[in-house]
Amino acid sequence: EDTLGGHGKMVALVGEPGIGKTRTAQELATYASMRGGQVLWGRCYEGGGAPPYWPWVQAIRSYVMDRDAETVRREMGSTASVIAEIVPDVKERLPDLHPPSQIDDPDSARFRLFDSITTFLKTASGAQPIVLMLEDLHWSDKPSLQLLEFVARELGNARLMIVGNYRDMELNRRHPLSITLGELTRERLFDRVLLRGLQKHDVQRFIEVAAGIDPPSALVDAVYTQTEGNPLFVTETVRLLIQEGDITSGAKTRGGTSSWEIRIPEGVREVIGRRLDRLSERCNEVLTTAAVVGRQFRFGVLMKLVDDVSENMLLDVLDEALDARIVEEVPSEVGLYQFAHALMQETLTSELSANRTVRLHARIAEALEEFYGDAADEKAAELAEHFAEAETVLGSGKLVHYLALAGEESLALFDNQTAKAQFARALASLEHSSMDDTKAALTFNLGRAIAATAPEPEMQGAVDNLAIAFDYYASSGQHAKAIDVAATQLPTVARLQGVAEMARKGLALCDPESLQYGRLLSRYAIGMFFEHGDLESALDSADRAVEIARKHDDQLTEMFALIAKSVALEHSGRGADVLAIVPRSIELAVLNNDPSAEAHIRFYASFDEVRAGHLQLAREHAERAVELSDRYRLTYRLLSALSVALFVAAVEGDWNTVRSVFARSSDIDPNDHRILDPTVQMMLFIGEFEEAREILSRWRAALDSGQADQHRGGVAYANLIAEYSMATGDL
Repeated sequence: EDTLGGHGKMVALVGEPGIGKTRTAQELATYASMRGGQVLWGRCYEGGGAPPYWPWVQAIRSYVMDRDAETVRREMGSTASVIAEIVPDVKERLPDLHPPSQIDDPDSARFRLFDSITTFLKTASGAQPIVLMLEDLHWSDKPSLQLLEFVARELGNARLMIVGNYRDMELNRRHPLSITLGELTRERLFDRVLLRGLQKHDVQRFIEVAAGIDPPSALVDAVYTQTEGNPLFVTETVRLLIQEGDITSGAKTRGGTSSWEIRIPEGVREVIGRRLDRLSERCNEVLTTAAVVGRQFRFGVLMKLVDDVSENMLLDVLDEALDARIVEEVPSEVGLYQFAHALMQETLTSELSANRTVRLHARIAEALEEFYGDAADEKAAELAEHFAEAETVLGSGKLVHYLALAGEESLALFDNQTAKAQFARALASLEHSSMDDTKAALTFNLGRAIAATAPEPEMQGAVDNLAIAFDYYASSGQHAKAIDVAATQLPTVARLQGVAEMARKGLALCDPESLQYGRLLSRYAIGMFFEHGDLESALDSADRAVEIARKHDDQLTEMFALIAKSVALEHSGRGADVLAIVPRSIELAVLNNDPSAEAHIRFYASFDEVRAGHLQLAREHAERAVELSDRYRLTYRLLSALSVALFVAAVEGDWNTVRSVFARSSDIDPNDHRILDPTVQMMLFIGEFEEAREILSRWRAALDSGQADQHRGGVAYANLIAEYSMATGDL
């Protein structure tokens, strides 16, 4: 009712497998449709191969296919070209779309995509309320969860309801969905509905309806005890009893135990296994092959995999499985089937030997490749999964090909963690081969993926991979590619080695008046400062980059140049000079839609305003940095922003704010010296010596175990120990 009236809402249906999450969602969908709403479904895929944002792609695709071109154009507006990057159906519906402008920074590009999808959904819901069903979120990819967070924060007055379901038994505190739910819970952005098992009277009523009998209490007790009220277990158990003709048997065994108790299996796997046993041998063989294909499988692919079978024979086999409700047809595509439950697929695959499984994957990989034909490259992730499982049989050639394509797609869709794994897997297959164009491209892309995912201590790995690719391209005369490698953006370069040298080599390959030269100068400036301590060269290079950027009227290059200059100035203690370029830097960050850059600039500005005695301005910069970092999940930036907010609060003597920021920061990283340092100083100042001692003790343990920054954290710890000793007299 709230959604239909214009109040956006998110609800999560939570429970174990078979508890009724999907059925509850279906009932809600029926109610929403009757009330004039439109229901869009997106399902997360358990196996590998699904592209990033898959549930969102499914939902938007169904919306687009149900609308004429003009309606799609009107409701998507300027967002259409951006959404079309992940939903090709938009481009098919609107073939005259122009591609969106190129954005080099991954965070900015991801923000544009998220904002475009959110804007579209809010606009579309204005014409007709939308209920967006997201199934099996415990299998969701991280980009889809990041998008969910973004949309949930923007529901506001939209006529949009999001209903997600997930298995709570699948989660732990490090699971990506747990992190997302934690963020949404903290901001009170959704309601959680826990679904639990049926009560005994519900089981009795189910047997009455399913079997058409008045069930004896012994039968109800047996079913309820063995299934613990799980709706799937109840359904499968009762269905099996009906099929076997035992539902009305009440005879006692010699031991006095009812036959129902003997015949009811101990778990749903046994139930499913016994149901499979009732199918023909041919049907089981076909379903086993289909199970290795995946939760979903296509008729055309099975035809290529099953020997000595005609189309009619295969249809008969699948009809047998449909009648037994082992599989079901997927309405969105003729010839597409899926197992009715993941446990049915798992039961079939668990019976295969390792050798047979590998050889089946090999046949499936080749069959899928033939089935997709010219479109095989578009299914790279799915094909890579099967070629990877069959590498010992098929070799690594096609595996590397499809992993490279899948990794590039993941990078384009900001799923950098997946891209990192795909490129690393491809390179592992080429470990003993010499460097060539293929291996260089994989190495370059692995460097890009690491740069976008790794924490600061692991960032050197990104530089090392980029340097290998750069040297290959430069030595083989592929200068344009070498320059692209050298210009790769790194979120941080402090204490990295090789950045300045790679930038210097790249500059030698560029036209000194070109925009590429200007971008490389920014990389060179930061590298020279951090690696060689050469402030003069760093500032000269940054100023020259600004000059080139303004000559070409390129705001992105100018922003990078000013950030490089501010980094060198800030770390040289020239805060006043940083403040002089802050307004233009912030302006450029906003114009380039780059929240990460803006948060970075405001982080510096806040510290420098404190030093200048402008506490109000410092607080405003700190609060904005926290807001941006929090909203766009910029984890490293968030810690920086929180540290400066804590610093400002400590300078102002605001102990309550120090405590609250410290508590929140500790949830992210309990050993970050930027948080611990001002907190302990504040504690010493107000006389909270015991608490300060406890934190220092934990900090020492983290330093000893390598969990804290050994360099900067160690120096800060040593200084604080001295301050603690002077304050308490405890030497």
